[in-house]
Amino acid sequence: MDSTASGAMLFIAVPAALLGAAGFGLASAAQQRATKEVAVTRTLSPRLLVELLDRPMWLLGLAATVLALAMQLVALAFGPLAVVQPLLVTGVAFAAGFSALMSRLRPDPLILFGALCCAAGLAAFLLLARPTSTGAGEPFELRSGLPLAIALLVVVAACLGYAGVVQHSSRVLALALATGVIYGVTAGLMKIITGQLRMGLDEPFRHLTLYAVCIIGPIGFLLSQNTFQQGRLVSPAVAVITSVDPIVGVMIGVGWLGEQLDTSPARLVGECCAALVIIAGIGLISARGSHLLHRLDAADDAPLPGPRSDRAPG
Repeated sequence: MDSTASGAMLFIAVPAALLGAAGFGLASAAQQRATKEVAVTRTLSPRLLVELLDRPMWLLGLAATVLALAMQLVALAFGPLAVVQPLLVTGVAFAAGFSALMSRLRPDPLILFGALCCAAGLAAFLLLARPTSTGAGEPFELRSGLPLAIALLVVVAACLGYAGVVQHSSRVLALALATGVIYGVTAGLMKIITGQLRMGLDEPFRHLTLYAVCIIGPIGFLLSQNTFQQGRLVSPAVAVITSVDPIVGVMIGVGWLGEQLDTSPARLVGECCAALVIIAGIGLISARGSHLLHRLDAADDAPLPGPRSDRAPG
């Protein structure tokens, strides 16, 4: 594919991916609020979804999720997985902003700064890496990615095991990590499906990929609801999900689907620096979220709590 055609495709893929990130941010904020209105359920219990069906805020989040998935499919159809998935990091900023609007509170400046760091590092990474897709229309067999699939499965199982045993607040981050892995795998499989669709509308039904998405996708969605319900602030969980998701997506795109990154020495150094900026932004969001949790706990323990209008949502 020549550079002109590649640029034209990215002109469609990048805005679609950003719209998808905004949709996921809105969905995260709305669903996090709605899950607090129902009883806490066991991890991956379908009863949680049944109880949420009559919550208008959750239905808003569901509609935003559907729109976001549609935009993600458009982005994956026109752009490399290694471009589309990292753009989801901007969902942290969208989630923090929508959470503040819904709570009618001012956004926390440090969390927004962390989100901006993520977005800036991401932009630098994309400019330097210049991801390209090769053979997007070729079918891929699931067994070719078996080693990576096993490794990711072990990570998810370990996170779920940890969350099931430990009652510390870190269990929420473990659930978020498992959710991010599943989301990244789902995105990788969806990328394969978009390539199959170019060979005919019935082509996806002839491969296991579509059926795997129909199983893995709902599991990831249900797990995300557990994560939002058991975490008091939305930003730290979203930060983990939206960072792990693209990392797994890039791993699948480069290691399985034949996508390529510019890894010349000079650019590789810049890419590593950009990645460090993203990691620093995520660390800032998580640390600030922990501080806000302690502040909320202290206020809840006070005998005469004051007005909470100045609290910054996370």
